[in-house]
Amino acid sequence: MIFVVSVGIGMSAVAQELDCRVIVNAKQLQTTERRVFEEMETEFARFINDRKWTDSEYSNEEKVKCALMINMESQPDVANFKASVQVISVRPVYGTSYETSMINFADRQFDFEYTQSQPLNYTENTYTTNITSMLAYYAYMILGYDNDSFEKWGGDRQFEMAWQIVNAAQQSGYGGWDQFSNVRNRYWWAENSIDQVIKDFREAMYLYHRHGLDILAEKPEEARTNMLEALKKINQVNKSKPRSIMVISFLDTKSEELISAFSEGNMSVRREAYDVLKTIDPARTEEFKKILTN
Repeated sequence: MIFVVSVGIGMSAVAQELDCRVIVNAKQLQTTERRVFEEMETEFARFINDRKWTDSEYSNEEKVKCALMINMESQPDVANFKASVQVISVRPVYGTSYETSMINFADRQFDFEYTQSQPLNYTENTYTTNITSMLAYYAYMILGYDNDSFEKWGGDRQFEMAWQIVNAAQQSGYGGWDQFSNVRNRYWWAENSIDQVIKDFREAMYLYHRHGLDILAEKPEEARTNMLEALKKINQVNKSKPRSIMVISFLDTKSEELISAFSEGNMSVRREAYDVLKTIDPARTEEFKKILTN
């Protein structure tokens, strides 16, 4: 089993939606002015955590835990930075201390301008700076994924907002916002999130988490059956839209969890899960064999 101890939930004051940690790694840059990177960590986190992104009310315990791990690669001039970022978010699993990974996404075009004491201004439907557009984009994507896991298509509004940011940034000249340079960039991730063909994938996310992981500790066989149904939906989406970034990211993020969850229980369910998984992601066939041998 992948779940352990139960955790209780207390009462708390209403708070913003995100609890995001920002880590800036600038070891690769040859500069004596290091304080700007410390300021980035503080100000980027403040921008994400102190802003209200939805109309919903969140308690402190309901805040979505996430992280942006920014790796500075070069500094063409004093205010311009070329970087990559790893975007991570997790979701608690009901009745356990286990946190399931929701997003583990690498953005290799996280380039921006920033100077010390620069205000991070952001207005909906308006492109101001690349850094605020990217931070807002990821805030909405993180919330969209989280909301989809608790309510069927619960992330509609957040994914629409992310798509609006993509459209507003089209003429910015920065990479990651266009449909031509990379099939695994911000454009295609947001496009997938509003694509009607992908909507079954998003329904599968609700089924997998709310009727799978959340009841796995209490009702393991029912949970695995529901998780298998979610995988079948994802397989159908993959047939309609091969190698969708949402499907790829799901397997990148969840493969170990899937192997752990399906390594116990009814062997016929385990076999079927293995068959579906190797169809969706043949490159991981050897890994998925653990489902049958554990």
